[in-house]
Amino acid sequence: MKRLLWLLLLLAVGGLLYLLGLAIQADRGYVLFAYQGFRYQSGLWAFLALVLVVVLLLYLLRASLRLLLASTRLANPWSRLHRHRRARLASQQGLLDLAEGRWARALRQLSRAAEDEPQPLMYYLGAARAAHKLGQHEQSDAMLERALARQPQAELAIALAHAELQQSRGESDAALETLQAMRERHPGHHLVLRQLQRLYLQRQDWSALLGLLPELRKEKALPAAELDELERATWRGRLGDAGQAGLGHGETALQPLTQAWQQLSAPLRQEPELIAAYVEQLRRLGAQEEAEQVLRSALKRAYDSRLARFYGVLRGADPAQQLHTAELWLKQHPQDPALLLTLGRLCLQNQLWGKARDYFETSLKLERHPETCAELARLLAQLGELERSNQLLQESLGLLHQGLPALPQPQGVRA
Repeated sequence: MKRLLWLLLLLAVGGLLYLLGLAIQADRGYVLFAYQGFRYQSGLWAFLALVLVVVLLLYLLRASLRLLLASTRLANPWSRLHRHRRARLASQQGLLDLAEGRWARALRQLSRAAEDEPQPLMYYLGAARAAHKLGQHEQSDAMLERALARQPQAELAIALAHAELQQSRGESDAALETLQAMRERHPGHHLVLRQLQRLYLQRQDWSALLGLLPELRKEKALPAAELDELERATWRGRLGDAGQAGLGHGETALQPLTQAWQQLSAPLRQEPELIAAYVEQLRRLGAQEEAEQVLRSALKRAYDSRLARFYGVLRGADPAQQLHTAELWLKQHPQDPALLLTLGRLCLQNQLWGKARDYFETSLKLERHPETCAELARLLAQLGELERSNQLLQESLGLLHQGLPALPQPQGVRA
């Protein structure tokens, strides 16, 4: 079918050319232009051919001009298409430089890319981070201000980036002001709450963290397990601050600490690590008897090996009763090396040297712990067994150094 159409088209064109040829032979005609001294005369068909050539030339010239002004980098290196291409290359190279730590190049490339992009936020944020890394804090803030002017709808993202940079500069007050403003404008936003939580931790602002925790739980801004650990860490810090506040206050020294302890919920007052934190602060304030009573009650309620280890460093009102209490626990937990260490220490408080040695030896059979080695070494040194004491001291040091990296050490001194 296509071949037939092409054949008909060729026949039609051939027919038109044939008729045109007959017309030219029948009457060639002529064209005359005369103006003052100028005179032009030509055959009609030659003139029409000339007009056709001029029209074609004008069409080609117009097409060339449009091509020159519109698009290709070959025809016009400064065209819009080429400008977009340069911006794209700058953004790609800038992001690569940022990832690889070439801050000066990243700042230059991303600033250039941001100016030519309709949605420049990510490039301004990258440029601000690069300027921050270079220590050019004013330039960094200027990039963020420029981003806000170009994309005001991205206020939250820009503010979060700004607060992060302020925090890393040590400008925690400014970062706090930024985040609090965002918290008011975007209540419940997870990233705002998380960043506030990190800032409060950095500032060790335990009261503010305690105020933030209910909202963190309500909005589920962190996993439940992480929130529980954060709450425990916050109360540990709060108890530490309360103990510090009581130092040097005489009879009222325990009041801030006791008030802080009473503020804990009942379940939290059963947490071994919080009990240990509270007891440690009591001990630091000189309230050894109160500390012993709290720890004894906690261990009777729910035995915990970590608390049992701590019980041996407290000096209660009646050391003999302390020893008796701990020996009752041993009947239920005979294989606990921490409790055996505590029993050895309590025997020392009661001047039961042989019994203390037996407890230390039994504890070491179950676990080679550096504290137990050191306690037994100290006791043996006083009993005159210096060789065994030195061996245990060396073992204790070796156990303490197990976590150290393997590094070259100087050779022993040679004679």
